[in-house]
Amino acid sequence: MAESLFQIDHLSIAFPEAGKGSHGLTMHTVVDDISFSMKRGEILGIVGESGSGKSMTALATMGLLSKGATILGGHIRFDGHEFLSMTEEERNSIRGNDISMIFQEPMTSLNPVMRIGTQVGETLQLHTALRKEEVHRRVLEALTDVGLPDPEALCRKYPHELSGGMRQRVMIAQAMICEPKLLIADEPTTALDVLVQQQILDLLLELHHKKNVAILFISHDLNVIKKICDHVLVMYEGKIVERGEVRRVLEHPQHDYTKTLIASFPEHTVSTVREIPALSLQHVNVYYQENPRALFGKKGRFQVIRDLSLTVREGEMFGIVGESGCGKSTLAKAITGLNPDYDGEIRFLADGRMVGSPTCCRNRKAPSNPEEHAGALNRSSLYRPQMVFQDPFSSLNPVRKIGWIMTEPLRVLKIRDKKEQRRRVEEMLTDIGLNPSYYDRYPRELSGGQRQRVSIGTVLLRDPKILVADEPVSALDVTIQSQILDLLLELHEKRHLTIVFISHDLNLVRHICSRVAVLYNGELVEMGDVEEVYRHPQHEYTKKLLAAAL
Repeated sequence: MAESLFQIDHLSIAFPEAGKGSHGLTMHTVVDDISFSMKRGEILGIVGESGSGKSMTALATMGLLSKGATILGGHIRFDGHEFLSMTEEERNSIRGNDISMIFQEPMTSLNPVMRIGTQVGETLQLHTALRKEEVHRRVLEALTDVGLPDPEALCRKYPHELSGGMRQRVMIAQAMICEPKLLIADEPTTALDVLVQQQILDLLLELHHKKNVAILFISHDLNVIKKICDHVLVMYEGKIVERGEVRRVLEHPQHDYTKTLIASFPEHTVSTVREIPALSLQHVNVYYQENPRALFGKKGRFQVIRDLSLTVREGEMFGIVGESGCGKSTLAKAITGLNPDYDGEIRFLADGRMVGSPTCCRNRKAPSNPEEHAGALNRSSLYRPQMVFQDPFSSLNPVRKIGWIMTEPLRVLKIRDKKEQRRRVEEMLTDIGLNPSYYDRYPRELSGGQRQRVSIGTVLLRDPKILVADEPVSALDVTIQSQILDLLLELHEKRHLTIVFISHDLNLVRHICSRVAVLYNGELVEMGDVEEVYRHPQHEYTKKLLAAAL
């Protein structure tokens, strides 16, 4: 255990950027003179926000830096050998064999057109002279080791046929099949819900104990680092600003940035909640069409939400939690009119009256008063709940400027005057904490947090009374999460918004919501005041969720 396995000394990495250098380029340093070492069998965490240099350090260790990257200086030593001075052939003999890496998003890391068995066995074929039958046996063994059932059938499947948790297990099996001495895990649980996250952490710890593999675990989530790591490095703007035992760093942080990371949740003062419903769901069943052309037909139609009833009060911050696949996002789409295939009753407050969703469910009876019904649908079209999505980049049109994107809801509201449109958009940009000059930028020119601010501002230009925020911060690092939550809470107070906040982060929901609903397999299994549910959970699934999260 005392023997050093891996060591980085004074490593600096830079990328060229437009500037005033002699050739029109300057070098931007992304990893700045960092040094650390790992013992055999150690689990070391690296924590920091996006752009802090965490992943660049990992890619340099694997020899996978892009062509534009330049190593300005330093050493990377693995098992007594200088990695940077090796030939590409020598590096290839180590990559995947002695050092392996697990990436954040397995769907983009796995080959979509290659079967699972072939992908997992590929590393063995590259690094050993084993016969085809022996490779297959080892693949089955590796899939079994990571807890995947029926490995023989799994070998014949493609990545899209697996859940997110199963794909991540396949990635771990692929990384571990040659029994590496060092495993680099780059944000391996960020995209997973709390239960699957805990399963993956348990699996990594089990493999660590069984194989004595050293793990370099990269994350922006301090709770995850606390669960799995012995020691931690804190990175900020390319530098290591703090290091030490995990407990010491988390309980007695020395650097201001570490203190900011630990105190990342915003303070929330509960606003006035009126005892009248802003949103009412009664006996709602929501369906999903595998084939959109078969809408309302029977082929490929699955029931996702079953007999769900709940009421959200005006001005309330209401949380909905549950694991991936439980129906959270499907329910959100039904509430906001993006999924019309439901039955039951969805009603919300518009102009002081409760009206039905304009996307009428199948088999809805004809209205007794058509004129009154038409007026209600008009009001509901204007005031129906609006959605803030998880991924701000994919929800913004990449070929349009921010001004055009944010003007779209004003065009829907029939505000045609160009000067008035620009005035309102620039005013909203200021309200969401961005300079009005962002009007003329493209989404690609914005950071993740800035894009999410634009998404929120675009929705607010329709002046909704109810906001449905579907995992609005899960794609962001911890400090940007805090900024977006601060913004949502500020808007919640200022505009007296009713917000339905959907998340798999139970700690976050506990901090900002007054009540919470727990979904499991499409059913509402528990609901109540946040503190009551968290302190005295009644349903076994809620107890299991809380045990994994807290």
